[in-house]
Amino acid sequence: MNDESSNNTYRVTADDLRSFIERIERLDAEKKDLAEAQKEVMAEAKSRGYDTKIIRKVVALRKREPDDIAEEEAVLDMYKEALGMS
Repeated sequence: MNDESSNNTYRVTADDLRSFIERIERLDAEKKDLAEAQKEVMAEAKSRGYDTKIIRKVVALRKREPDDIAEEEAVLDMYKEALGMS
């Protein structure tokens, strides 16, 4: 009986594992589709004359807290001034 219950536990675990792997594979496929969609949006923006490098920076900035951005810009300004770049 011990072998049988152990075998059933393994089977359930294998089913769970298969389920997790299949879910991860589906999510990977969705990520690939989303990345392709983002590339298409960037290509469209570029074709209309927008600078995609700057668009990426703006998107990254919008994800951050305003206080963090202000602090970073203050330090950047201080460093630029120290180097005579202002």
